[in-house]
Amino acid sequence: MSKNYEISELDQYLFGQGNHYEIYKKLGSHIVEDGNEKGVYFAVWAPNAKNVSIVGDFNEWTPKINHMKRREPLGIYTCFIPGLGKGTLYKYCIETKKGELLYKADPFANHSQVRPENASVVTDISNLKWSDSKWMEARKGWNHHVNPLSIYEVHIGSWKRHPGRYDDGFYTYREFAKEATAYVKEMGYTHIELMGIAEYPFDGSWGYQVTGYYAPTSRYGTPEDFAYMVNYFHKNNIGVILDWVPAHFPKDAHGLADFDGTAVFEYADPRQGEHPDWGTKIFDFGKAEVQNFLIANAMFWVEQFHIDGLRVDAVASMLYLDYGKEDGQWVANKYGGNQNLDAIEFFKHLNSAIVGRNPGVMMIAEESTAWPKVTGKPEDDGLGFSLKWNMGWMHDFTEYMKLDPYFRKFNHYNMTFAMSYAHSENYILVLSHDEVVHLKCSMLNKMPGLGFDKFANLKVAYAFMIGHSGKKLLFMGQDFAQLREWSEARELDWYLLAEDWHRNVQEFTKDLLHLYKKNKALYECDGGFDGFQWINADDADRSIYSFTRHSKENKKNLLFVCNFTPMARPDYRVGVPRRKQYKLLINSDEKKYGGSGQERPQIYKAQKQECDGKPYSFGYDLPPYGVAIFEF
Repeated sequence: MSKNYEISELDQYLFGQGNHYEIYKKLGSHIVEDGNEKGVYFAVWAPNAKNVSIVGDFNEWTPKINHMKRREPLGIYTCFIPGLGKGTLYKYCIETKKGELLYKADPFANHSQVRPENASVVTDISNLKWSDSKWMEARKGWNHHVNPLSIYEVHIGSWKRHPGRYDDGFYTYREFAKEATAYVKEMGYTHIELMGIAEYPFDGSWGYQVTGYYAPTSRYGTPEDFAYMVNYFHKNNIGVILDWVPAHFPKDAHGLADFDGTAVFEYADPRQGEHPDWGTKIFDFGKAEVQNFLIANAMFWVEQFHIDGLRVDAVASMLYLDYGKEDGQWVANKYGGNQNLDAIEFFKHLNSAIVGRNPGVMMIAEESTAWPKVTGKPEDDGLGFSLKWNMGWMHDFTEYMKLDPYFRKFNHYNMTFAMSYAHSENYILVLSHDEVVHLKCSMLNKMPGLGFDKFANLKVAYAFMIGHSGKKLLFMGQDFAQLREWSEARELDWYLLAEDWHRNVQEFTKDLLHLYKKNKALYECDGGFDGFQWINADDADRSIYSFTRHSKENKKNLLFVCNFTPMARPDYRVGVPRRKQYKLLINSDEKKYGGSGQERPQIYKAQKQECDGKPYSFGYDLPPYGVAIFEF
């Protein structure tokens, strides 16, 4: 009689079809009871292995003691070893058809040794403690189209560190939960996005070269600690997004590459199965079992660890067969094109399954090309993502901001172009970690000028971003004008907050984020033309942009005026749609933001005087790099 923890014929059938969304409950290592004996049941997919045995601290890492039994038709090997329990170290010793012995970590392990050690660790995540039912229930009705979404992107290992410790001084998941929650709430972000959570061997990869897809990295603690962190964020009304990397994996000997001596997880042909630029392997999306491995993994994070969204890394590299490759380095699809047809079907399946089973969860594409319908419905031949990073906006925006203000008038279109396609996808405006590494400079050091000019440029840039259609993402450190480029090897330069200029930027960013979160006009109609209207998109000579944002009920609308030059405009006049009072909410010239502190009226009355093609207008004394946000 079969035992319910064992791999059944139905399990194998569903896995072979690519539809076993909870296969992680059967493959891997699981603490079970077999009759009167308690022990660990192991199961691994190694279809082309000659033999597989389990080695670990319990048998002095000796092969041929604990042999596994092969189950057909998929080549899944299983074994029950009595007496083992939580904390047991183990690997699979795989004998290849050629007689070589490979020592592999468990692809489905939930815990791992702390790098540089890489054995898998038996654990039990079946009884994690949760008290976030209020959040989880509310999530079912959460809608990214009409709710605010401002994301704080964080790398835990370099956010803050304990100085002088032998273990790199990393904050644990529990320590980070408490400190980051306080910061996120103070600043006004709605979500936190975590880089590098699935287990990875090399710190310098930031977590984008994964060896343990089902294990929260042990650098910061145990799976229980990770669950505590997510639970803590939820109890404080902070959503959690994880970076997720289904595009590729590294060649480390203990990882997925050539798992049983053959290409199990990757395409066999190196022209399909390797990224020459990254030195990594590409998943074979044509194999149902590989698709299942990844889709079940996404399901694992969402359903076992209550994750609210997955930001899918490097989507373009999956969609295009020739991504980063020269002629002769890639193989065309059956129609002669460069689209990866397997990856397209994978995305449709993935996104339909995740969002279908988990209402309110977001699937976010980091996709850098003009691929159509990334956030379109699969039934309309879309890929089914909830949201897409707007890399085009990011590029145009940062290139404009780098310019000397004198030359901005010749590049005015850089800041208006994104609105011409803003509703073609569901976009997030991103200033991510990728923009502040590899000699690209910090956000502050992208800005032209010296001293006051640099900080003032950064503030007007952030105001424009918050006002523009689209959800928001800032990488850690950007909100207080981090001076140096980011490095995973050290904590952020928090000491800069002892200086007024950095505190001023932080205060300004904080007020912008809180304004965003509490004003429906800034998020409720992101997906349509009703939510955004240019007042003057063509004031190139003065490099001033003015626009309005609208709520569904057309109440508490906002007017933004952004001056991108150091020229004061005391006689500035802005056209407005209604003869109303306009209340000044944010004025960048306030003392607390590093401005002159000049007193200004709080209420401005529109007069019947045509300006900017509008029937009404009012005057405003616009300072150098001035930002003014009004409510009407």
